[in-house]
Amino acid sequence: MTPLVTAAVLLAAVTHAGWNAIAHRITDKLVGFTLISGGGMLIGLATVPFAAFPAARAWPYLLVSCAIHIVYYALLMKSFRLGDFGQAYPIARGSAPLVVTVLAAVFAHEVPDGWAAAGIALSCAGLTGVALWGLRGRRPDWAAIGAALATGMSIAAYTVVDGLGVRASGSSLGYIAWLMAVQGVVIPVYAVWHWRGEVVAVLRPFAGLGLLGAALSFAAYGLVLWAQTKAELAPIAALRESSIIVGAAIGAVFFKERFGAPRIVAAGLLVAGIGLMLHAG
Repeated sequence: MTPLVTAAVLLAAVTHAGWNAIAHRITDKLVGFTLISGGGMLIGLATVPFAAFPAARAWPYLLVSCAIHIVYYALLMKSFRLGDFGQAYPIARGSAPLVVTVLAAVFAHEVPDGWAAAGIALSCAGLTGVALWGLRGRRPDWAAIGAALATGMSIAAYTVVDGLGVRASGSSLGYIAWLMAVQGVVIPVYAVWHWRGEVVAVLRPFAGLGLLGAALSFAAYGLVLWAQTKAELAPIAALRESSIIVGAAIGAVFFKERFGAPRIVAAGLLVAGIGLMLHAG
């Protein structure tokens, strides 16, 4: 990965943690995800006239990705309802890179070399440490952990599908614009049906925060999709999950969740793994 690609993915990690924190901050998860998903749809539609139309061969990937993203949003909402942000977010994100590595090897024929494989494994160890810190002395909440792991599997699936799709599209901006425009319809439509005549009243108190989350979400994934046209999928997936460290810090600062020595050690493993991946690149 070049320095420019690395910088883009790291910026995506920060913006991704930001929109997830906003989604967690809005207590009613349907409100939060309606605003973020619907706002992403509006941004996508506004971007469409300025971007090249994705090539025909990219559309099967794009439509499958839309379906996976809807499942992802549902699972992420459930994860945030059941678990603390500082653990639900790391488990969901941290479980994805190894699965992406396997799927990329099978479907994209991208087999990491020794350095990259070691870096991915070390990064995942660090991410797991961040995720599992705090369980000592109390029983794991298996429902929350299961929802977060299922979320991670959906992340791995759409990462590979979109990696193949954006490469076939001929335009990373066009691909993200249409992806957001199409997938962003479903949750708002359900919300309109669910709240019927009270939609505006329910959404208004959180509109500004939710639309900020939508902008961060669009930027985060747009940067990742562009990066996937420039480098292999597995290292990008692992590097992107440095957002877990940002998420854990947000949990500590804004949600008053502890960030102690074990998470600092885990963060060190993550940084070492990223260094190995960059060495491989």
